[in-house]
Amino acid sequence: MIYRSLGLMSGTSLDGVDGAICLTDGRRILDFEGTYFRPYTHNEQSVLRAALGRWPEQGGFEDANEIIHSAHLEVINALPDADLVGFHGQTINHDPAKGRTFQLGDGAALARASGKRVVWDFRTADVAAGGQGAPLAPFFHFACAKVLGMHAPVVFLNLGGVGNVSFVDPSKPSPEADGAVLAFDTGPANAPINDFLLDRTGQSFDKDGQLALQGTVHLPALETFFKSKYFERVPPKSLDRNDFSDILELVRDLSDADGAATLTAICVASVYAAQAHFKEDPARWLVAGDVILSRTIINGLKNSLAQSIEPVEAVGFDGDMFEAQAFGYLAARVIAQLPTSAMGTTGCKSPVCGGQISEP
Repeated sequence: MIYRSLGLMSGTSLDGVDGAICLTDGRRILDFEGTYFRPYTHNEQSVLRAALGRWPEQGGFEDANEIIHSAHLEVINALPDADLVGFHGQTINHDPAKGRTFQLGDGAALARASGKRVVWDFRTADVAAGGQGAPLAPFFHFACAKVLGMHAPVVFLNLGGVGNVSFVDPSKPSPEADGAVLAFDTGPANAPINDFLLDRTGQSFDKDGQLALQGTVHLPALETFFKSKYFERVPPKSLDRNDFSDILELVRDLSDADGAATLTAICVASVYAAQAHFKEDPARWLVAGDVILSRTIINGLKNSLAQSIEPVEAVGFDGDMFEAQAFGYLAARVIAQLPTSAMGTTGCKSPVCGGQISEP
């Protein structure tokens, strides 16, 4: 069955809720339709930011939960033609080493309020099966490579709050097939840059990477950061937004421009380091996420990677809505009882179909 599936995504950059409709049967992507973005206000961002790093038993999430539900409901109402909703929720904490992940938001409540069938809680089943619970977009990336008619390996790079890569071999028959997809988080991306600028300047991001472009990279900070054992670990592996919270200490005594330049360089170097885990070189890299806002990051990637690197827009996709479209696609896979993760993407013992289904 073909679904007009609305994916909803509120990422760790905390800029707002993306909504995008993916026309799919859970295997093939047939088309992409309407999109809508609902930004968070400054006050809403402050409430959500204060909730980060906590667990459900600590309580006190009422205000944050209300923001999540009302913002997502606005997006659903703005795209009324959807007949299925994929609701990721807001990741508040993620600790796969201890078998825990926490996304704020109640899909059952959203289903009742919207009158739509909602697929949600995508990560819990994967973690229970021994997986990292992230990243979850790689199966969508595999379907995108198929849409493009690709045959050679390609890397999809997403740089939101945290960076992640999907090394896709589109010659394989399905995303759960052995060797079809290798995926993992690369390291911090825009989250520390945004947090640094918010504290220093009151701005929520470095528009066009202009501040970083004016600064000088502090090499001792870069060298200290890459002593982290995370970069030695073999994937699959994933990160929480706050796993490198001490990164801001490394740039504390730097100027605004030098701090932005150094954090930007860390993002780029983290992506470069990810290549050590690929079994072969990809033919090209396709990039989505908040990175498009930073020419400094894009230029850094072009200067450090040997292959062609292009925004996903260059092949006809919408980089701003790429993750939202992914959760629309994954929702249809859950309804079709197809896997949403596998050993190569999260490390789960066998392919997992994650996600709860709530009827209106």
